[in-house]
Amino acid sequence: MITTHPKIVIIGGGAGGLELATQLGHKLGKKKHADILLIDKNRTHIWKPLLHEVATGSIDADLDGVVYSAHAAKHHYNFQLGTFCNLDNANKTITLSAFNDELGHQILPQRTVHYDYLVIAIGSVSNDFNTPGIKEHCFYLDSNQQAERFQHALLDNFTRLHQDDNPQHALNIAIVGGGATGVELSAELYHVSDLLKLYGLTNMSAKRLHIHLIEAGPRILPALPERIANSAKRELLKLGVNVRENTQVKQATNQGFITKDDEQIDADIMVWAAGVKAPDFIKDLGIFELTRNNQIMVNDYLQSNSDDTIFVLGDCCAFTQKDGKLVPPRAQSAHQMAQCVEKNLIATLRQQPLTGFEYSDHGSLVNLSRYSTVGSLMGNLTSNSFFIEGKIARFMYISLYRMHQRAIHGSAKTFALWISEKVLRVVRPKMKLH
Repeated sequence: MITTHPKIVIIGGGAGGLELATQLGHKLGKKKHADILLIDKNRTHIWKPLLHEVATGSIDADLDGVVYSAHAAKHHYNFQLGTFCNLDNANKTITLSAFNDELGHQILPQRTVHYDYLVIAIGSVSNDFNTPGIKEHCFYLDSNQQAERFQHALLDNFTRLHQDDNPQHALNIAIVGGGATGVELSAELYHVSDLLKLYGLTNMSAKRLHIHLIEAGPRILPALPERIANSAKRELLKLGVNVRENTQVKQATNQGFITKDDEQIDADIMVWAAGVKAPDFIKDLGIFELTRNNQIMVNDYLQSNSDDTIFVLGDCCAFTQKDGKLVPPRAQSAHQMAQCVEKNLIATLRQQPLTGFEYSDHGSLVNLSRYSTVGSLMGNLTSNSFFIEGKIARFMYISLYRMHQRAIHGSAKTFALWISEKVLRVVRPKMKLH
């Protein structure tokens, strides 16, 4: 029996945080066994692996996103808009900074929120390694707002080039970081540049788009099996992407990137997608044991090493596996961690033993827009993976998103959303044009 009526606060409505709030809402909030509060600095949720499609206009976050407040009302938890800025674990309170509108007018004052159990699921941000000029000249793709800023700049440059009658003039886009985001963004950009002809920008095409994908390491997709990386590279080269491996950037200017060898790579638009870290303010709290990327070290049950009433999941969580490696920052990791934290919070309230977390790698998939999808899946009977590509890989990639939708909406609404997407595809443009 659950004998208390505690308050569980979840900070961060990403893949793991939103799934956890939904499930706890159903199992605890609906029966009034606990108060569940989700806090996020945004009003809407978009699945982070889709941000590169928001950035190119392939999907519209206003239509494809989940509005937290509406979702909370249906799934028996509460939502509060706010930015986490401080933690007093001795008194079990968190502080949310004042919230201002675009003109700087205060909408909400600084607030303090009490908790009995806290879940930190604040995700990660790009790690620019303090490289000079990056913050001033580059776009990041860590949030909806950043992706939409990029999309507006992209449309402006497409429009400028369309009205330039010189066919020799092209749009140069340089992307630093050969991980999944950089690779998928490169392919998606070629796809949308060809779509523009359908909407009146007839002078713009993929031929007038030059993309430089810059990776400091020896190959793109360093976290994935080499066969996937090689297959993805072949597809990118076919599209015309200039794949630059073993190329380290030492500075960004308003003209482009400067490499360690003092070569300048000219660019009209620059994107930084290299490396991830947990937000820097976590270090300033002085509470947690951290990795050098600010990830919070946890025990076997995903409780922070500093305080067992604080659980951590997702990209900001540093869980060491039996082989000594940290769980990789992926959507499937956040999904599995959310399930474990859900079980352990309920077990804690029922004064039952906790369940240790075990990460299961189900493989990796990289979607190269409509051109190709490549990846590997782990076999159920062995630890070996097998390579997949083409339509099967594309189906599996889409299935990952459907699994996320099912976790936060349920099967019936996920099916309804799939039907509505099919209908909307007929009546709305294939890319966002505003």
